[in-house]
Amino acid sequence: MEPQKEPTLASPPLDSRKRAHAVASQASPCDALVIRAQPVAAGEPCPRKRLALSATILGSSMAFIDGSVVNVALPSIQSELGAGIAAMQWVVNAYLLFLGALVLVGGSMGDKLGRRKVFIAGIAIFTAASAACGAAPGMGWLIAARALQGIGAALLVPGSLAIIGAVFDGEARGRAIGTWAGVGAITSSVGPAAGGWLVDAFSWRAIFFLNLPLAAATIALAMASVPDSHDADAPQTLDWPGAASTAAGLAALTYGLTEAPSRGFADPLVLAMIVAGALLLAAFVAIEAKSRDPMVPLDIFRSRDFSGANLVTLLLYFGLGGVLFFLPFTLIRAYGYTATQAGAAVLPMPLIIGLLSRFTGGMTSRFGARLLLIAGPCVAGLGFAMLALPFAGGYWARFLPALVVLGLGMTITVAPLTTTVMASVGSGRAGVASGINNAVARVAGLLAIAVLGIVFVRSHDAALAARLDRLHLPHQDMRIADADVTPTTPTAPSTPLARARSDAIADALRAVALLSAACAFGAAGAAAATIRRKQ
Repeated sequence: MEPQKEPTLASPPLDSRKRAHAVASQASPCDALVIRAQPVAAGEPCPRKRLALSATILGSSMAFIDGSVVNVALPSIQSELGAGIAAMQWVVNAYLLFLGALVLVGGSMGDKLGRRKVFIAGIAIFTAASAACGAAPGMGWLIAARALQGIGAALLVPGSLAIIGAVFDGEARGRAIGTWAGVGAITSSVGPAAGGWLVDAFSWRAIFFLNLPLAAATIALAMASVPDSHDADAPQTLDWPGAASTAAGLAALTYGLTEAPSRGFADPLVLAMIVAGALLLAAFVAIEAKSRDPMVPLDIFRSRDFSGANLVTLLLYFGLGGVLFFLPFTLIRAYGYTATQAGAAVLPMPLIIGLLSRFTGGMTSRFGARLLLIAGPCVAGLGFAMLALPFAGGYWARFLPALVVLGLGMTITVAPLTTTVMASVGSGRAGVASGINNAVARVAGLLAIAVLGIVFVRSHDAALAARLDRLHLPHQDMRIADADVTPTTPTAPSTPLARARSDAIADALRAVALLSAACAFGAAGAAAATIRRKQ
């Protein structure tokens, strides 16, 4: 009897006529394309494909939903651990930093070492970090554990996408993508509200401990059903210098920007961190230019369409990341929402993306990607701008219309963005191109929280100072509201000082929304300037 060979991969061409345009709204824009570009495992087919798909859905959902649920829990974390706004930013950014910086090398590890091995390793790291987050006695511990979660996510996210592509082929792959995206749309819609309920009913720690049984089920399913396929043509060396330089550069830059509101840009530490970050990112470019197996091949940016698509992604997801970070905080601190209510308040946007993305995919072939990449960000920019308007009334008049318009804009944008990325480089490099675009989306969220945090804090302080002057009150406490707000229904502040503080937070969100709108309109301009017209 011949020894059984480890499954390798055969690369079929991408079939653009069978692309699935369903979008899991918690995912990055080109996740479906990552799956489409994945070569199918050679040898005997996977006998338990449905179980393998279930494992990938559970694993990727844990990582994707984690960010949005944590946003809803931040005010509770702030109250219990006594955190300032900078520490809250790092609770999210520590995760995004390592996910964005290491996700490309994490995918390469799966190609080289085996996708099941790396996927399960990522789940194990993510689970251990989740337990550490839930047990965190202070902010330093929590931020460090969140960074470890990001490392785990950088292994499991690309692994889950690659496993779907390796297990399914042809029409079955399209159905698998549709199932993955549909379940993702549902979980990302209800996730923040469900996470908010856990925060209100138990503690913010419960959202992290919930990952433990989910991870155990995911590992069991993966062990029982997922073949440990690998890519025989994968590079023999991993781009660790590139990964280290980009992680260090983004960390230094983010730290400098996060500390700027409290220390000022003239502070030596702030200046040193920003300069160090810029130099390390420049070193990353130099490393990639000389590397034999770069995780970001720079020649791919010679494509004008590809560069334009990534610029659109950077600007649009910058605005989206900032608003989704500060909106739940504002709803809870300024308007008295519970965590459950704040989570439910953002539900319309992911729900619209998940439900309508399947139907908007055909618009790309009809109108061309360029027109939609101009129109989509413009509609999203209008949604951001509506959040900045001082509408009277409650949620239904003030926030819901803006979130609906924002969801429509994102829905219009994602399908042509995916199409442009794939068409700009050809099927042979679609996997690399889509991975880069996804990394850009995640780094955009990282930078948004750091940069827009400056806008939020400065706008809050200016608005609060003006209101305190009008009330003839001393500027004794200019910190962003950190009292424990746990009403059962959205309520108005009861004292003039409380109203002043709440109104200042609301003004700060409007400033963030305005800048996000500018970025969205800038994305539309970038598409008009760089994306070629339909031939």
